[in-house]
Amino acid sequence: MKHIIFGGDGFVGRHLAKDLLARGEEVVVADIVKSPLGHYGKARFIACDVTDAASVAGVPIGADDIVYNMAAKMLSPLQKRADRYAFFHPVNAYGAGNIMAATAAAGASKLVQFTTDMVYGHTVVSPQTEDHPIAPLGEYGESKAVAERFAAEWRKCGLDISIFRPRLIIGPGRLGILAKLFKLVDLNLPVPMIGSGRAPYQFISVYDCAEAARLAGEKGCPNMAFNLGSANPPSVRQLLGGLIKAAGSKSVLVPTPGFAVKATLGFFDWLNLPIMDPEQYLIADEHCVRETGACQRALGWQPRHNDIDMLNAAYREYRAGLSTALGGHHVPAE
Repeated sequence: MKHIIFGGDGFVGRHLAKDLLARGEEVVVADIVKSPLGHYGKARFIACDVTDAASVAGVPIGADDIVYNMAAKMLSPLQKRADRYAFFHPVNAYGAGNIMAATAAAGASKLVQFTTDMVYGHTVVSPQTEDHPIAPLGEYGESKAVAERFAAEWRKCGLDISIFRPRLIIGPGRLGILAKLFKLVDLNLPVPMIGSGRAPYQFISVYDCAEAARLAGEKGCPNMAFNLGSANPPSVRQLLGGLIKAAGSKSVLVPTPGFAVKATLGFFDWLNLPIMDPEQYLIADEHCVRETGACQRALGWQPRHNDIDMLNAAYREYRAGLSTALGGHHVPAE
């Protein structure tokens, strides 16, 4: 039995590959690029473009293999409104469909598919379980919802597909929109919040994501959807306040009228001059927490990392990157 990881050179995929190799498993990484990562010393690499059905079909999937789809286009870098469909859908939707088709054609039946919690859209009820309505607010969430609809059809054909809907994934190697926040903190500038800052904000560690994917494979890929998020997320005010304190910054948190900020951001987005993706700011002041009990019960999974520690670790990585860029000279936050 092999473990085939599409997008295995990506953020979650590389950690999953490392975990599986550490357990003595045979791993094949299928991705469009090969970076100089340590796990390639043991994993087999196959060049693959998931948007090309023939390329995906060329990956040697065996009938007993477990397939993981980690290939994705993310919200960073920020895309103009007019470009979003062409950016997200070929990989996130149709690439996922190509992988499901190739898995079935090879006679395999076990697949782990990562999507996003942004398939939910606006909060109807919180905490949100996996039966929350699916109503994405933009092309990123919609592309992932299409992948889930493909999965529903392939399940009817005999595939066992575990779907994971993570919150914002955080960990070494990915800063994304957080880099803008960290720059404000570094420069001791005010940090605006959309709304009062009393709503909770929930991350999920890349390590917890990789463990969930591995456990799903071990459990035979239950035909279920699973939320992934931290336990007991703090409020935005607590989260950002803790970061400012840990950084030794003089930044202050500034609450704003959420409706006005959203309208302003929406106007710039309409002009194709986006400042922030709508799928991020439209729910920024909503009380939405993803409930992860289903994953805990079905897979024996537990989130091990808390939000404040994850954010502070990401800030330290940002600072280390600045230090490296400046020839190793540390620039103090104050």
